[in-house]
Amino acid sequence: MKISLNWLSDYIETGLTSDQIADVLSDLGLPCEGIEHLGDDAIIDVEVTSNRGDCLSLLGIARELAAATGKKLKMPKVELDESDKDVTEFAGVEIAEPELCGRYTARIIEGVKIGPSPDWLRNRIEAVGLRSVNNVVDATNYAMMETGQPPHAFDYERIVDGKIIVRKAIAGERIVSIDGTTCELDTNMLIIADTRGAVAIAGVMGGLDTEVSEATTTILLEDAYFDPVSVRTTSRKLGLPSEAAYRFERIVDIEMVDWASKRTAQLITQAAGGKVAKGVVDIYPKKQTQKELTLRLWRLSKMLGIEIPSEEVVRILSALSFHPQASQDTVVCSVPSWRSDIYREVDLIEEVARVYGYNKIPTEQQIKIEVVPVDARQKLAESIGTYLNGCGFYETISVGFVDGSVAELFTDRDIREHLAVNDVSRKSANMLRQTLIGSLLGVLKTNINAKNSPCRIFEIADTFVPRPQRDKESNLPIEKNKVALVCDSNFRDLRGVIEGLIKSVDRDAQTVFTPAGLVWAQTGAQVVVNGEVIGTAGIVSKAVKQKFDFKELSPAAAELEFERLFALQRGTVKVKAIPRFPAIQRDLSIVVNDKKSWADIIDAVKQKASPELENIQFVGIYRGEGVPSGKKSVTLSVRFRDEDGTLTHETVDHFQADIVENLKSLVGAKLRTV
Repeated sequence: MKISLNWLSDYIETGLTSDQIADVLSDLGLPCEGIEHLGDDAIIDVEVTSNRGDCLSLLGIARELAAATGKKLKMPKVELDESDKDVTEFAGVEIAEPELCGRYTARIIEGVKIGPSPDWLRNRIEAVGLRSVNNVVDATNYAMMETGQPPHAFDYERIVDGKIIVRKAIAGERIVSIDGTTCELDTNMLIIADTRGAVAIAGVMGGLDTEVSEATTTILLEDAYFDPVSVRTTSRKLGLPSEAAYRFERIVDIEMVDWASKRTAQLITQAAGGKVAKGVVDIYPKKQTQKELTLRLWRLSKMLGIEIPSEEVVRILSALSFHPQASQDTVVCSVPSWRSDIYREVDLIEEVARVYGYNKIPTEQQIKIEVVPVDARQKLAESIGTYLNGCGFYETISVGFVDGSVAELFTDRDIREHLAVNDVSRKSANMLRQTLIGSLLGVLKTNINAKNSPCRIFEIADTFVPRPQRDKESNLPIEKNKVALVCDSNFRDLRGVIEGLIKSVDRDAQTVFTPAGLVWAQTGAQVVVNGEVIGTAGIVSKAVKQKFDFKELSPAAAELEFERLFALQRGTVKVKAIPRFPAIQRDLSIVVNDKKSWADIIDAVKQKASPELENIQFVGIYRGEGVPSGKKSVTLSVRFRDEDGTLTHETVDHFQADIVENLKSLVGAKLRTV
């Protein structure tokens, strides 16, 4: 935002040099990016943060300086020389989208004469970086830089029936903007139209057909309030940046729209002559109520670490137009309409601090840091991350939103039940995820495309599931912290990682994978620990593979509940001595029905196993020559150890024979010897 000090002096006399003014503004949170001297004028380039749209104007900057210096703010005197004709004889306004257009005003100015701008007008707008076009357009730009409210002047004769309609564009509708760009409009874009079609893109740019030209004699003057998100979305999508859009995106003052319209009309008649029709068409569907906030003085002192006299607090807030009403311990403030960034008590505290002076807040030579124990949840998350890193998994942090086409792959409920943000503010990937797996598969796809293989990734984050309607206790979603893993290797590897992860949390935990139908998996299982389901795992389905374009890859994925893992932790860890005697390990290859699961086989082994059985481990599956159709050969390894002495092979032969016999009777297994 460029500020001409000669122009600024119309609104406040500070008596300060350009460097001093730059310092004051910097202290107020408006840092100076440079000062340029043009003759007897100085141009200060000020950086304005996105939440301070009120400072994108000379009057906004003057307000800030008035609050900081105690000088008086001089508002322009607005007086209109109106004709006897009423504005309603010329124009009408209809707002079809009140959510996107909060207010729209129209004034008519007859008898204007288009030509070059007078020197005072041209010199001022050029000083702040705007190009002079003609006296009417220059007057609207002058008003925008002065008030922060972007007006637009239409050639009234080119507005069919003098009727303004604020509506969304129709599919296939197009408009040629003032800069000559042909804009293809979509149904989410807000436009200004007459009874024939689009005449401007609301808040962004006017249309070429209705622009002011040398033949223009009557002006229809627009001043309005447009939804900032709508303006930003449209401007970005069409690739049409403009000074007007820049201000509407950062919120203009809806209450000052009519005053700004009067001021613009006054400037136009000063520069181009003409008479303003009596009155204004002012459509304001939902009048805003003034916000009130309470500032607790003890809270201010606690946050800033200093005592500011209550009289000084009231003075500062009065200078900022908050109209404070002080009582014993509180100050009640009415938030001015141009301060859309103020909505919490802490915002008022910040206002007091920046005007009082951050440099008055003392600093200490030593920083005191209180050492506290690591939070147990954080400690577990770090432990999980360390373990998974050791297994070759890399942690990722992804956005908490997914696209609708991804979300529906991981739920058997209606996609409309997903929690989502308004598609105006986020057109795609606007659904809060109910599982982390979809996001991780997207990350996996990116790595596969980059030839970064093998790829193993995990994430610890929250998921959000809508609460059932019958649950009246809360409208908030069910928020659960999950640990999700995705890899481009086989399910056996993933299962081993999960079993090891659970053992790293609780060495005595008993983990079982039970078959389960999962909407996202072609082969799925529930992860059951100590008889309680703590998560799911599986190989992704064909639909998921098709969505992410995994042609020759069948990723394995799992998701565990962090809270259940947290509950597995024990206060004390028991250790035992390293075994004194050696173990004997035997590999068994059995042929079973193809539908028999690994869990069935483990159960059969354990039922007849002696106490000396120490471990059962899956080795592999074989289907092919030598194995009948509908059957599979499963190889498993069993390990035996006696804590009181050395086992003999003859003893283990008996243990093995009992296990083989039980496998035969319970799962129909046949020992495969070839």
